[in-house]
Amino acid sequence: MNPGPSTRFGMIAAGALSTVLLAACGGGDADSSASSGATAEGYPRTVETLFGDVEIEDRPENVVAMGWSDAETALALGVQPVGVADWQAYGEPYVGPWAADLFDSAPDEVGTMEPNLEAIASLDPDVILDTRSDNSQERHDLLSPVSPVVGPPPGVEVTYGTTWQDQTRHVAEVLAEEERGEELVTELEDRFAELREENPDFADMTIAVGAYFDGQYGAYVPGDTRADVLTELGFTYKPELEERAEGTFYVDLSSELVEELDADLTVVFPIGDTADFLNEDPVLQGIPSAEDGRLIVLEDPELGNAFSSGSTLGVHHALDEIVPLIQETLED
Repeated sequence: MNPGPSTRFGMIAAGALSTVLLAACGGGDADSSASSGATAEGYPRTVETLFGDVEIEDRPENVVAMGWSDAETALALGVQPVGVADWQAYGEPYVGPWAADLFDSAPDEVGTMEPNLEAIASLDPDVILDTRSDNSQERHDLLSPVSPVVGPPPGVEVTYGTTWQDQTRHVAEVLAEEERGEELVTELEDRFAELREENPDFADMTIAVGAYFDGQYGAYVPGDTRADVLTELGFTYKPELEERAEGTFYVDLSSELVEELDADLTVVFPIGDTADFLNEDPVLQGIPSAEDGRLIVLEDPELGNAFSSGSTLGVHHALDEIVPLIQETLED
């Protein structure tokens, strides 16, 4: 798992791009075969995105899921992507264990920050989902020659800031699964409402969410799924951290600024390292919330991944474990 996607987009070799463009331009046979039969009910349809309207001619059969948690969202809606970006380094089948069993067979891994255009084109995708991404025109333009690309919904300003609600509805619209999408959103929103009702004290507390990656601390802020999960439980996010973000989902914190993670409740998890370091680090353990026993270190990598997933499936899994941890911590 990485701390979240970087805002830098890797350069793709010109030769690889040319190969894909040639493949995309040679798609006449696919067009003729598609026109030989009637389209599915509800198609063609137009989907509004951050980069303009996208035309979906027929019900997608070959779906490539490029955006963060797009694959898990499609699976929750009953569609198995043929290609998946492994953002959290799960390994095959490239989604969390809470979603893995929804695949009948493993999809192809098609790159993350640097999409493998040749691998994507070889799957002959009907649509590429990139609904939680870096919001860059460059990435959209890179993928568009291969297949219609459904980027983030209009109005998303924070990089990787598509909410789980909007992502679910956006992907559902592409797949003509709007009814199921609303069911998924309602189920999770109802669960958050029940948890808020059961834990009214959460509403009176501030929260901060941090990570330790590659030798440095950082903080997630509202607009990122990790912070949003906790604010949807009723907590108020620490405003000083949010002010540091300036349109991003994550803020690096120098050792001198780690104390900024102090709040009524602090949640921190390691990325690529064991939790032992965090439990022993005098810098982190010296902040007031740690000294007062109000620091939670997410030691279980599966819980950390679920907490970071941003999909309805992953969030449900995270809530199963993180809510009891919070309750226990605040009772002590």
